[in-house]
Amino acid sequence: MAMNYNAKEEVDGHQVVAGSSSSMPGGRGGVSGGGNAVGGALKSRKPDNTAFKQQRLPAWQPILTAGTVLPAFFVIGLIFIPIGIGIFVTSNNIREYEIDYTGTEPGSPCNKCLNVSWNSTPCYCTINFTLDQPFESNVFMYYGLSNFYQNHRRYVKSRDDSQLNGNNNSLFNPSKECEPYRTSDDHKPIAPCGAIANSMFNDTLTLNSIDENGTHPIKLNNKGIAWWTDKYVKFRNPVGDTNNLTVLFHGTAQPINWRRPVYRLDADNANNGFINEDFIVWMRTAALPTFRKLYRIIERNESMLPTLPAGKYSLVITYNFPVHSFDGRKRMILSTISWMGGKNPFLGIAYITVGSVCFFLGVVLLIIHHKYGNRNNSADIPN
Repeated sequence: MAMNYNAKEEVDGHQVVAGSSSSMPGGRGGVSGGGNAVGGALKSRKPDNTAFKQQRLPAWQPILTAGTVLPAFFVIGLIFIPIGIGIFVTSNNIREYEIDYTGTEPGSPCNKCLNVSWNSTPCYCTINFTLDQPFESNVFMYYGLSNFYQNHRRYVKSRDDSQLNGNNNSLFNPSKECEPYRTSDDHKPIAPCGAIANSMFNDTLTLNSIDENGTHPIKLNNKGIAWWTDKYVKFRNPVGDTNNLTVLFHGTAQPINWRRPVYRLDADNANNGFINEDFIVWMRTAALPTFRKLYRIIERNESMLPTLPAGKYSLVITYNFPVHSFDGRKRMILSTISWMGGKNPFLGIAYITVGSVCFFLGVVLLIIHHKYGNRNNSADIPN
């Protein structure tokens, strides 16, 4: 029996073998299914003939000429430079006073507390200072740390957000990401677990004013220092048949470096447990190794007097947070704010720089255009 095969054919990228009829009487095909391969309609891979798939949609393609580019450079420069100057001046008008109380200097009042450790007896020191200019409106007190890398990947992951959100199962069975601060030595679950919570800033700062009548404490408000979404959405205390946090946290252990359990951070239950605002502020990790975090707010009285008049003050520090072992530094910052927030000259400098560069490029391109533009145009004109 003789059989003939045609050459391979390509149809839209598919290779198809076409079988010829047999020489046997009746003309039956020698290859079963050959007719199906040829007769079956093959789907084409060619895109549909639409404006979108064939890229025929209408488009605007700008033609960059001197008449369009030069005005754009000048407009950007004339807009950005005044905005940058305004932001820069506003930032410089913000009052700010900073005290470094690390104690590395031999003459510092806090030098005696330099080698304090987490579990040692608290050390106390007092630093006197003078404000030459008054602080108007509300005054914000920050604590600042340097050379403290809260952005370390393993450090950032060392927490259990379900536990912090009040999940009872996670409270007694924390995430493995919290290791080695997941359970205590007696195998109790740590609440809150993780390296972030374990290293919480625990210095206590007290501010006093000094006059001829003596020393007067200044009221420091610890409410409203955390983000609203953190306080009321992201962080929640566990729930149960009672509102007593001591009962709700029963069976858990405090972090290794903490002096008190989480349910005793504050006497006010509305600011205690996982919703303690000092704790919430610390848990929002910083992006850079040198950072500041809001500690207290000094609210302005209804009188017309400044919140902090010019004069003498004292900062009393309960020194608990060790930084000398990793060459860190600690500081206290008093600052006012403006419509653009705290003191930050970078944004104004950035606007001024971009505007100045654009204006300078506009001038340079304008000179080049006037010097060489006519020559190019005359070269295109035939004699």
